[in-house]
Amino acid sequence: MAVLLLAEHTESAVSNTTEKALTAALAIGPEVHVLVVGGAARGAAEAAAKLDGVAKVLLAEGPHLAAHLAEEVAALIVPMMSGYEALVAPSTARGKNTLPRVAALLDVMQISDIIKVVAPDTFERPIYAGNAVQTVKSADAKMVVTVRTASFAAAPARSGDAAPIESVASGPALGISKFERAEIAKLERPELTAARVIVSGGRGMQSGENFKKLIEPLADRLGAAVGASRAAVDAGFVPNDYQVGQTGKVVAPELYVAVGISGAIQHLAGMKDSKVIVAINKDGEAPIFQVADYGLVGDLFQLVPELEAELAKAGK
Repeated sequence: MAVLLLAEHTESAVSNTTEKALTAALAIGPEVHVLVVGGAARGAAEAAAKLDGVAKVLLAEGPHLAAHLAEEVAALIVPMMSGYEALVAPSTARGKNTLPRVAALLDVMQISDIIKVVAPDTFERPIYAGNAVQTVKSADAKMVVTVRTASFAAAPARSGDAAPIESVASGPALGISKFERAEIAKLERPELTAARVIVSGGRGMQSGENFKKLIEPLADRLGAAVGASRAAVDAGFVPNDYQVGQTGKVVAPELYVAVGISGAIQHLAGMKDSKVIVAINKDGEAPIFQVADYGLVGDLFQLVPELEAELAKAGK
């Protein structure tokens, strides 16, 4: 089965989510071609060609593709699907924006947010905020699949020569949408979905100032990304880029530290696959402790500085 993987990239490099989606794509079919779309994305194509399991990289470049507008990218992909049985993309904002349009144009059902490939046409995906796992089998001639990348390991770099890169025609611009501007937060810390360690704060932080005083120093001490619950984001403590949960970002770091987070089901859906979960909350009955590997019951304003002090003593 030939599989087309739509790469997530920064023009010069592919993202960690692409590496993880590649693992899922290889489980669907042994021949995976990676499609890199952009304005000047040769660097990203070369990076994709160095991933193990990639048979070929297809590079589509053009001014109308620089902003990765879903309408333009979908129009590019649909004719290409005559040569593929499946289209796969990471379940990111870009993937979730583009693939439904492709599925609609192909008149097939999209299979969203898979967490396991059972067979080339059968997948597991979470439903009801992760409280149940649904097994679905596709009966369509073409499959359109988005991947919850937190559930897959990243594909390693290949040991031999890089895969060939083939330029494909970008086609004319549709012009039915227009890129206006992008407001991108520049972070000194790791990006949430790629971080090995995440320190998140919730409503219990009480203010954005307390995030700066307590959460950020602890995150810096651990080399971690900063996350937040929806309650903290809605309260204006931090930007919505920090939100972890069903309506935010789904993460699975090696260590997740939840500070002042009660553990609403929507938040748990976004982080319960973390390898180790540490919870700090004054309410010993908070739902977060049901998924935590380690729990500290007490005043976070006392416990977090103490934890940071102990880490400093340990040379962290």
